Amino acid sequence: MLDPADFARAAQWMGIGTLTLAALTALGFVLKWGFRFRLVGATGLAIVLTVGLFGLSLEPFTRTVVPGAVPYATVYDSGASEIVITVPMDVTAETLDATLRQAASNLFKPYRLGIPGQTATIRARTIVHAPGGVSRLIYLGQVQPNPLRLGEGEDAYLVQLSAEVGTVLS
Repeated sequence: MLDPADFARAAQWMGIGTLTLAALTALGFVLKWGFRFRLVGATGLAIVLTVGLFGLSLEPFTRTVVPGAVPYATVYDSGASEIVITVPMDVTAETLDATLRQAASNLFKPYRLGIPGQTATIRARTIVHAPGGVSRLIYLGQVQPNPLRLGEGEDAYLVQLSAEVGTVLS
């Protein structure tokens, strides 16, 4: 997967190409070439692509990795304050805590919409398939931003685990 450094390198090369194309466009106007207006369009497109690559180099795809976290999938995201993730059935309290912190770091972003005063919440659930073909959704825990400690760090999030963590299989 491409990381921000790759996009920064591509933006640098694209910037050099854009400046070269701009110089060629200026030369086209000085020498009154017939295709000088096409060069203006190509230069404009090159500028847009350069700005886009620069924007992607600012941190578009970086994900936080918390040691001990298990893979999760986002199954519901309201775009505002409610997010639900699913975790494996055999998750322990320690791995669930790490997974909720990782999900919070990756999903709680400033661009998330919501009503003022509404607290964003990520809830972790699993599905237990009982005999007879009936499945149950079990919510194992949730995480919210700590209103007293904004930013990153160990106590930036309030993690609450359900009593059913570790006993789901029984």
